[in-house]
Amino acid sequence: MRAKKSDITTLDEFKEEFYGKVGTVKRDMLEAGYENFKVGALLQEARLEKGLTQEELAVKVGTTKSYISKIENNIKEVRLSTLQKIVELGLGGRIELSIRF
Repeated sequence: MRAKKSDITTLDEFKEEFYGKVGTVKRDMLEAGYENFKVGALLQEARLEKGLTQEELAVKVGTTKSYISKIENNIKEVRLSTLQKIVELGLGGRIELSIRF
C-alpha cells in the first residue's frame, strides 16, 4: 500500500514559497525579524520564570519598565551589552552566544 502524499506544508517550505530562498533580501529580513522576536520572547519567559514583573526587573538593572516592555514586545532592539546586563544583573543568569555557518 502506498503512503498518501501529505497536504501539510513545513515551515521551511512556507518560508521559501512566500519569502524566497535563504540568502535573498526578503528572506533575510524575515529571519532577522524572527531573531529579534526570539530575544524578546526568551527574556520575557526568563523574567516570568524568576517571578519578576517588568518593573522589578527594570529597577534591578537601572532602566525603565517601558524599555523592558519594548524589548519583550519586539518594539525596540536591544544592544548585546544591555541584554547581558539584564540577564546577569536582573535575572542572575548568563548569555551563551554561538556563531554557526
